[in-house]
This record gives sequence, C-alpha cells and structure tokens, in this order.
Amino acid sequence: MIDHKLNTRGIEPQGPIVGIDLGTTNSLIGIYDGGFSIIFANSEGSRLTPSVVSYSEELAPLIGHVAERQALLYPEKTIISVKRLMGQRIGDPQCAGRNHLYGKSGDPLKIKLGDKLVTPEEVSAEILKELKSIAEERLGVSVSRAIITVPAYFNDAQRQATRRAGELAGFCVERIISEPTAAALAYGLDKLKDQSKIAVYDFGGGTFDLSILKLDHGLFEVLSTCGDTNLGGDTMDQALMELLLGKLALKNSLDLKSLTRLHQIVRSAKEELSYNEEIILRLPFLHHRASEEVTLTRRELEDIALPIIERTRSLCLRALADAELEAQDLDEVILVGGATRMPVVRSFVEQLFCKPPNLTQHPDEAVVMGALLQGAILQGNLENLTLLDITPLSLGIETFGGLMNVIIPRNTTIPTKAGELFTNARTDQNKMKITLLQGERELAKDNWKLGELELSFTPARKGEARVGVQFSIDANGILEVLARDITSGEEKIIELAHAIDVSDEAVEAMISDSLEHAFEDRDARLFTEAKLQAEEMLPAVENALRELHSLLSSDMQNALRARMDDVRLALKQEELTSLKKGLQELDQATQGLATLLVEKAMHELD
Repeated sequence: MIDHKLNTRGIEPQGPIVGIDLGTTNSLIGIYDGGFSIIFANSEGSRLTPSVVSYSEELAPLIGHVAERQALLYPEKTIISVKRLMGQRIGDPQCAGRNHLYGKSGDPLKIKLGDKLVTPEEVSAEILKELKSIAEERLGVSVSRAIITVPAYFNDAQRQATRRAGELAGFCVERIISEPTAAALAYGLDKLKDQSKIAVYDFGGGTFDLSILKLDHGLFEVLSTCGDTNLGGDTMDQALMELLLGKLALKNSLDLKSLTRLHQIVRSAKEELSYNEEIILRLPFLHHRASEEVTLTRRELEDIALPIIERTRSLCLRALADAELEAQDLDEVILVGGATRMPVVRSFVEQLFCKPPNLTQHPDEAVVMGALLQGAILQGNLENLTLLDITPLSLGIETFGGLMNVIIPRNTTIPTKAGELFTNARTDQNKMKITLLQGERELAKDNWKLGELELSFTPARKGEARVGVQFSIDANGILEVLARDITSGEEKIIELAHAIDVSDEAVEAMISDSLEHAFEDRDARLFTEAKLQAEEMLPAVENALRELHSLLSSDMQNALRARMDDVRLALKQEELTSLKKGLQELDQATQGLATLLVEKAMHELD
C-alpha cells in the first residue's frame, strides 16, 4: 500500500505539531504545550486572521487584516472565502456569482487576481504560510507539522486540495480532521471520565455541519454527520446585501469596489445585531452617490436569516436518525461558528433539540482547540484521548448489471479497511475494469464515479476467476483502492486525488435523493438481479430441452415453454412481481430436469 507520509514533498516530519482551523472567514493556529492549549495572536494582536489574500504585481501577497483593507482599494486583486472554491471546477454551483474565476466549463478553476492566475490551493497556501509565520515567531522554532480541519462534509477532492495547500505552505499535514469532531474534542478535554452523547451544530462562514459523537471515558466516536457545504454565514451576508440594495434602489448597479465595501459593512452589521436591537449603517458614497444612512433592525435580519437557518433542520434530523437517536437522548448541543452568536440561531437550536445549547465553547476557537489537541494526541502529550471519525457516504464498485456493490458503508468509523472477492462474468475473460463509486443509490449510474482501474487476470471459465478488491480509508478520510488477481498475485493500486469532481451541493443532495428514491431504487435493484437470474436460467432450460427432447412428454415440454414465455414477457414489460413469480414457477417446473440430465449422461457412459 502507498504510505501517505511519502506525499509530503520531502518535508521531514519533526518538531511540534500545530493545530490549524483554516476557515472560510477567519483562520487560527495554536499548539498544546506544557498542559496548556495556546492560540497564537497575529501582529495586530488578534487570534483571528481573516482568510483574505490580496495580490500585487511586485510585492508578496498580503494576508489577513491588511488584505481586508486592500480589498476596499483593489477588489479585483483580492479574494475572500476561498475555502468555498477548494476542490471545485468551473461550472460547479459554488462558483456561481463569484468574481475572478477563469477557465473552461468542467476544468479545475483558477482565480484571476490582477495579472496573476492562481488556484484555490495556492491562495489557501498563502493563508497557511501566514499562520505558520505567526506560530514560528511566537515559538521561536521552525514549525513543519500540522493538523488542519475541514468541514465534515468536505468530499475527497476538497480534502485533497486542503492537504495540497498545506504542503505548498511547507507543512507535513499529519491529519485532516472534521471541524465538528475537533470542536467536540475541545469540549471533552475536561470530561474524560464522562459518558455522553454530543451534537455539534457548526454554522461557519461558508459551511454547515451537524455531527453527533459519543464520548466514553476519553474515547470519541463519531456516530453520524450531515451537512451542506454551500450554506453558512456568507449565505446570510448575501441575503442581507440584497435587502440593503433593495432599500437603496441600487440593485444590479454597483461596481466591484462598492460591492466589496458594502459586503464588509454587511458583515459588521450582522455581528452588531447579535447584541443590539437596531443599528444605523453609514454607507459612504456608494456608486457616486452621497453618503447615506440606513436603519437596520434585528427583526429585519432575523426575517431574512430564519429561512436560511431553517435549511439546517432536515440535516439535523437526518443526523439524529443515522445515529439512531432522538433529540432527548443528547446530553449536550455545542455551538460552533460565528453565526451561532445570533440569538435567532440559538433560539432555533434550543427549539429543535429541546434543550438550551451549551455555550461553554468559544464559537470561533473551539475548532482550532480540537485541532491542537489532536496534535498533542499524536505526539503522545495527551494519552487519555482517542478520536474516531467516520466516512459520510458509502464506497463501492459497479458490478455486473450496473449495480452498486457497497464495500464500506456510510457512517463507518475510520480509519478502516474492507474488501470482497469478485469473479468473471464470461468464460476466457482475461481482464476486469473496476469502476469505483461513492453514494447511496442502488444503481451505479446514480452514484458518483470516483475513478477506475483495469486489472489483468488468469483466464478461466465463467465464475472461476478470483479478484480481490480492497478499500482503505486513512485517518484523513482519504481513499486508496487495491485490486489483486488471487491466482497470479498481480495487483494494482489507485490513490484517489481529485476523487470526486462533483459540486458540493450534490454532496448533501445524494442522501436526500437516496431517501426520496428508496423504494424505486430497491425495485430497480431487485429487477436487475431477477433479470440476471432469468438471463442465466432461460438458455440453460433451452439447452436442457434440446438434450432431453426424446425423454420429455409433449405436455411437459409445452408446460416448460409456457413458463419460459411468462418470464420473457415479464422481462419485456419490466414488471418485477410477474418476473419473480415467473422465475419461481419456472424453477419449480424444471426440478426434474437435473435428474434426467444426470441419468442421460450415465447411460451414455455405459
């Protein structure tokens, strides 16, 4: 198997392990040292470094607060919320409405900032370099090892993109862990002797996740996770901007500089209204107009925010169902992410989970706290904690008939490894194309194609070849697939970088689709299985009738052919119930044929 440690571009893993929350809006870095969790402040004295990068023609990129200020002057050279673009391609829903994007539809996207073309990974690497510099300045030593957090519902392509960004920044990325899992780890540090079930409601700048974990005397196990990687504080900001543009009668008429300025005003207004019932926004010279003042109330904000928050309800209920729990079974609900400071969010969570949320964790810092604790666990500085994560969607391969054969089911604890043996569909077949799938649908065509590999094997009669397929998911949630011919020992391995080239929106839609189409999917699988059985049985019965023609009465032959016609008609009409009944009756009608075939063969030998 491939050792993931070899994928760090020659970086030697040594020294302290830092924890990093690479956020949509802000990023943080810290370390666990001497029994203390320490989050480092940047040069402006803030532990939050804005995830903003501004490029210039001659100077090094600007990151953080200074880049935010540059955005007002040079919005065409500045990028915010780049995390939403990680692992994306041109044309994906995450790209809608975004400026600076460059490339043809379906291509990995690039971002045009001034005269530079950069990838989302390269932009994120600049943020990570800044965090690395902050840590090294505070510690006085070189830092090259990191734990980086991602939303629980980041798919494999997004996780791989995050890992590449870390490597570009000079890190050996020891682990990629889910943000809600990290937050639960931070919550449980002083509760190592407890047994409890925890829900982490993580409403960040660009993503939403709900994860349910079980804490059992220092063992953290993720029971389920559900989320939407296109839902977060940015969604509210956009809705609030639409409201203000409507008030100012400026819809579709602002230039990029004015829009950037308004976006910063809106973000500050959202935060202020968490603590004030009403504020006055001073809007300076938008679109060549005089400076204006607009009154905004918390009620107005909540009216536009509540439908967005309401979108999290079904995701929370699905996570509870996957964990086989009711809301009242939970001991705590932890809030993570800046948006959870809003009173309307806290009220919604209390109503949904039938208990007030636990507010002991800092919503901006809980994730990085968990990441640095995971670093301490890896270094042996915290020996009483163990963290077990899960895979959010099923993994498998396409089998004969176009069916999805699941090898690793959804919500399996990772790291994990599982495999199955498969055989050849035709006599003298000498190779097998293995299509790798992810998803929850019964038919292969309805799931996501991750990739494929082709394996040659020793030719054999139908059903006699043996090919083993093994799926392995490491602690980062990154997948590796091995296929081996059991007879010759020949094998192939594929490591899935860029594994899921589909939109983030489709990630959460996959489970919704599987529930919506559950009954028709089940019937489609049952029909396909019955069809394969019929396609084997009908030629076998035809051959038996030819061989035993002289031994069978006309009535028996006619009865058998009638049963065969019933099966053929059901196949043509694609009617499952009739097909299953026809196969059962044909099977019963042919019970005596096997005995006659054996007797005939023995007679011919004599």
